[in-house]
Amino acid sequence: MGESTSDPHAAIAVHSLGVRYNLRLTRKNTFRQTIANALHRGEKAGQFWALRDVSFRLVHGESLAVIGPNGAGKSTLLQVLAGIITPSEGIVDVRGYVSSLLQLGAGFDEELTGRENILLAGAFIGFDRKEMNERIDPIIEFADIGQFIDAPIKTYSSGMRARLGFSIATSVDPDVLLLDEVLATGDQVFRAKSQARVLDLARKAKAIVLVTHDMNWVTEFCNRAMLLEAGHVVAEGNPADIVRLHQDHSIAERERKAAAAAGLLGTDTGAATGLGLPRMPTMPNQR
Repeated sequence: MGESTSDPHAAIAVHSLGVRYNLRLTRKNTFRQTIANALHRGEKAGQFWALRDVSFRLVHGESLAVIGPNGAGKSTLLQVLAGIITPSEGIVDVRGYVSSLLQLGAGFDEELTGRENILLAGAFIGFDRKEMNERIDPIIEFADIGQFIDAPIKTYSSGMRARLGFSIATSVDPDVLLLDEVLATGDQVFRAKSQARVLDLARKAKAIVLVTHDMNWVTEFCNRAMLLEAGHVVAEGNPADIVRLHQDHSIAERERKAAAAAGLLGTDTGAATGLGLPRMPTMPNQR
């Protein structure tokens, strides 16, 4: 992914990363809306930057939480780190074996059983069948989906997919682990197991990047956090500090939207006339 950053100690080193998308018209996105969106982002019509000038460094043993509002570019960043998206500019250097779980069920063959999908995942990773046969029992035990392990994936609930996917992704001894909101699914017992597994990987000097809306995860299980807004890094540092900043920005944004709505709708019945709505007649006092 671009040139080497020449940083021998970094598991992930990103410098001036940018990802540019071309806007395309759809039935839900008219030409007028497309132009308006581009102008709002300060870009030329027909393109916008999902990420721009993003730089950070992660060493082994660090767990980085990436937080921010919807549309901030969090998932795009993980896809770049996973090698799914090629950056438009900048340098991205990810060292070692990367394991990712960026979408529930991604990579699963719907017609195959859970057991068969474990072996298939191992083949994609590059493990031979003998090695995966040695790993399969611990993977199945951690997923804890009972007899469904021998049922087709198409019969699985989203929670069962999350269990199996997380178990596979974290059981192959990755150097870098990328997780996108997958721990929000599942019961409390499995969430606790997942948290313990992530902490264990961090103790084994693995680098972890986690996208989540669960601020408890950020403050309790990550030692660094980064706030993304509109594709830019707003702040990076201590998780508790970054969470507070994100919450402050979220409150300010809600207040801004509420003020804008109040300005549009007005605060009394006269606002209805301003919107072209008929004013209700005043009823005479009843005697």
